Amino acid sequence: MEQEQTIPDHRRIGQELDLFTFSEHVGSGLPLFTPKGTIIRKQLESFLRSILEPLGYEEVWIPHITKPELYKTSGHWEKFKDDLFHVKGHKNDDFVIKPMNCPHHTQIYASRPRSYRDLPMRYSENTTVYRDEQAGELLGLNRVRSITQDDGHIFCRPDQLQEEISRVLTSISKFYSAFDFELTARLSLRDQKTPEKYLGSDEIWNNAERILEEALTANNFPAPEKAEGEAAFYGPKIDFTAKDSLGRTWQLATAQLDFNVPARFELTYTAEDGSKQQPVMIHRAILGSYERFIAVLLEHYNGSLPLWLSPVQVTLLPILDEVHEYADSIAVELKKAGIRVTADKRNESIGKKIKDASDQKIPVLLIIGKKEVLDATVSIRSKLFGPEPLSIADAVSQIAEKAKP
Repeated sequence: MEQEQTIPDHRRIGQELDLFTFSEHVGSGLPLFTPKGTIIRKQLESFLRSILEPLGYEEVWIPHITKPELYKTSGHWEKFKDDLFHVKGHKNDDFVIKPMNCPHHTQIYASRPRSYRDLPMRYSENTTVYRDEQAGELLGLNRVRSITQDDGHIFCRPDQLQEEISRVLTSISKFYSAFDFELTARLSLRDQKTPEKYLGSDEIWNNAERILEEALTANNFPAPEKAEGEAAFYGPKIDFTAKDSLGRTWQLATAQLDFNVPARFELTYTAEDGSKQQPVMIHRAILGSYERFIAVLLEHYNGSLPLWLSPVQVTLLPILDEVHEYADSIAVELKKAGIRVTADKRNESIGKKIKDASDQKIPVLLIIGKKEVLDATVSIRSKLFGPEPLSIADAVSQIAEKAKP
């Protein structure tokens, strides 16, 4: 009888590969990432930074708590006050733990006068927000109470909107080109039958929705699916979805226009004619939540992550104790090239070592015996390489090249 294939579950994969854990002492919905899991997070963050810096983003930092008045001004309080964690200071000052970052970022913009020459201003931040999700809705990394976002906010003039949205779409396309996902755009619009759910006038909304649709056309995206009632309360958005290897659809990146929050905080810039004008705010997230995106990746790849993301990229498997010194010399060269490498020097058969390394989803196995020492080569076991032995220099250079996103 044919054995039933196990459906990938990121919770099981995460435990087997020692990537993250949960603790009753910490609390449900609050994941703890191990050193291996943290490598994945840091690799994603580094790759994002390499995309964003050339596009003119500047990193900012904000605290994790705020006075409730910040969210009352932004409009989030009325909509989300029941989802906030509340904090009481010892002097009876009331604070909340931040559930989103955009109101904080507006205050960086508002900290000094801005000119039309200063715009656009592009802020980015990898930071954790906290939402008091219902316990019954928590699910591994897919639904958590601590959510780390690759958040970004752009403040620009109305005449800069098309170019800025195009930059966002470019960054999204470049990021997902590193994965075998095919993105589909969805234009999330307001529900015109319930205008009380949204901030701003019909004129503002009609203009914002038109700009986003035109930006997709200008950037050669197919005509998007339109989802009425799925907009944020402050503006319309483009949501990008993708199907994983199991055929499931996930919402991933997003770009959102916001004419309302800048007005509520009375943000301005001095125009060329000397008048005070209101900037437009673009909210954008590329991978969204690190926790959820990692869960999607683990299930999509069934734990066998791309080489550049793998916590351990190479493991050395010496067949005999007498080749350990040679294995150590190879490890030194790999580490010099920035490759994450381990060596299995246990007194086990090579078959056992290969199985254990394969179970840990290590993408490149270098097998070393007497022949490899005599020939100054390594034997590679990996779907990324052919079966021929390689010199140490060739192995290091080829692995380093394939380890790029």
